[in-house]
Amino acid sequence: VIIALATAGCDGQNSEAKNEEKIPVETQTIQLGKVIQSIQYNGDIKAELEVRVFSKIPDRIEQFFIDEGDFIQKGKPVAKIVATAIEQGLLQVEAALVAARAQEANLRVEFERAQRLNRENAMSKQQFDGAKTQYEAVKAQVKQAEAVVMGAKSQLADAMVTAPISGIIGTRFYEAGDMANPAIPLVSIVQMNRVKIIFDATEEDLGVLSLGQEAAVFVRSYSNRTFSGVVTKISPVLDPLSRMAKIEVIVDNPENKLKPGMFARIEVVTGVIKDTIIIPRHTTIESTTMENINGEDQIVKNYFIFVADSGRAIQKKLEVIYVNHTNIAVSAGVELGEQLITLGQNYLRDGVGVIIENRKE
Repeated sequence: VIIALATAGCDGQNSEAKNEEKIPVETQTIQLGKVIQSIQYNGDIKAELEVRVFSKIPDRIEQFFIDEGDFIQKGKPVAKIVATAIEQGLLQVEAALVAARAQEANLRVEFERAQRLNRENAMSKQQFDGAKTQYEAVKAQVKQAEAVVMGAKSQLADAMVTAPISGIIGTRFYEAGDMANPAIPLVSIVQMNRVKIIFDATEEDLGVLSLGQEAAVFVRSYSNRTFSGVVTKISPVLDPLSRMAKIEVIVDNPENKLKPGMFARIEVVTGVIKDTIIIPRHTTIESTTMENINGEDQIVKNYFIFVADSGRAIQKKLEVIYVNHTNIAVSAGVELGEQLITLGQNYLRDGVGVIIENRKE
């Protein structure tokens, strides 16, 4: 009877084992790889060079020669300002210059005659000195009049506002007919073959940032494209209030895809971990706990995975070196060659039966 009951019990256990529902999962073999270490920031895109063009003359804008988005060469006209008063003033000073030169010509003849008489002792020294003084005075008047004319011509030339650099018209702040204000720019000119992104880095991040590091730039307008940049400036001082430092990244922009004002996400590469066990982050189960470390309560994030072994799911805790948004570099907790469960892990518990159903490539 005892033997019969034992046999029946074994048959029942075997039947339960056979009837155990196994959870389908997908796996991949754990291998060595590399992880890119990086830091992410957000910032606004700016033109590498932006110049604002002002009118020196506070008068009405007669004509614009360009519009927003137009390319303009250095020295080409941007706008013409009405300069009627300056034109009239120029006519007046030019007339004064003509009169001064005529007077100079007359006195030059008188002075040359005085020199001849002085050599012949036919003129007193006092008379000669008087003629010389008059001639020198009128020459000075001529030079002064010439300077006034040059200044008036320069002012008139300012009525034609030209581009100080070659570039694209970014913003036009006026319309033709508006009154120009020397305190407000007419237009802004930007050079966009390269753009810059300036962002704030924390005091802790400065230890891993350096000039020349590569940076990947992402914008919403081109979600499937990555733009490459380089760290070109690191502020030598920190803001005393925020304890942050300004970092500048320059990005080549030959197609002008990146526009000033766009919001960008920047990922600066700070290092590479090679020949280490790599676990895809999406395969892990993350758990945050409060632990006492060196007498202080600290928030600790733990990472767990499941591996398939002999038809069972085995949970393992990872010893993590580095984590980014896609991969985890691991120092311990798993072995090379083990079968990492990559799909279905959220439905598992330690020791549960699994069946591997990997999709064929």
